[in-house]
Amino acid sequence: MMAVAAMIWLPHAYSQELFVYSEPASNMPAHSMGIRVSNWFMNETGAGTGRINFHTIPELMWGVNKNLMIHAEGFLSNRNKGLSAEGAALYAKYRLYSKDGMYRHFRMAAFGRISTNNASIHQEEIETNGHNSGYELGLIGTQLLHKTALSVTVAYEQATNNAGNNEFPAYQPNKAINYSLSAGHLFLPVKYSSYKQTNMNAMVEVIGQYHPEDGKSFLDIAPAIQFIFNSQTRVDIGYKFQLASAMTRTAPTGLLIRVEHLLFNVL
Repeated sequence: MMAVAAMIWLPHAYSQELFVYSEPASNMPAHSMGIRVSNWFMNETGAGTGRINFHTIPELMWGVNKNLMIHAEGFLSNRNKGLSAEGAALYAKYRLYSKDGMYRHFRMAAFGRISTNNASIHQEEIETNGHNSGYELGLIGTQLLHKTALSVTVAYEQATNNAGNNEFPAYQPNKAINYSLSAGHLFLPVKYSSYKQTNMNAMVEVIGQYHPEDGKSFLDIAPAIQFIFNSQTRVDIGYKFQLASAMTRTAPTGLLIRVEHLLFNVL
């Protein structure tokens, strides 16, 4: 799921927030396509050897129009020693409401993801973005105030049996409420003069999950830094820390490195 950064796509007169651990209520530019690769280096718990749990999620992104965007995602990990494919997902987001002003706007969007996964089910945390088969439906509200952005995400998530006879444990809750609170600020450039200027954003997210069936929950915090080059290429570096947890989680703490590139007006 679910840090915010504010920037302006000058050649497109397009104002947008860019998240590291979640999506904003704004969409990518209409008629654009993008490639994104997210790499997670997480410290595996209970292994006793300091093993790094590596997941990579390549994505193809399509800005259908100003209100709708679609992502196709693949899931790969090293849980079976070598890097292997574990599943795929479709993600879509639709902007429901927009109120724009000078150097500010408020937007709301609905999103959904449907996933299939063939990995073994090895934790109580539910995550359809890379671990569980299932679906997620949610709402996002994002407020941009000049160079600062604030965003809230709330979602319902349900896991199903994974492929390859990896059934979801009958004793384990398969429904979750996810939430995040994100805040970020654009630090560079101090003043815009060209879309080719490098942007630097600092941000932090608080991310949580609650299981209504048994009352278990967790809470994480994730600071991050982000660079945007030539208004097209984005590099995210973040580190997620577990603040509290009452559920089993395989790898709650670790590093995220993401690279993304957009192609404008290609469709």
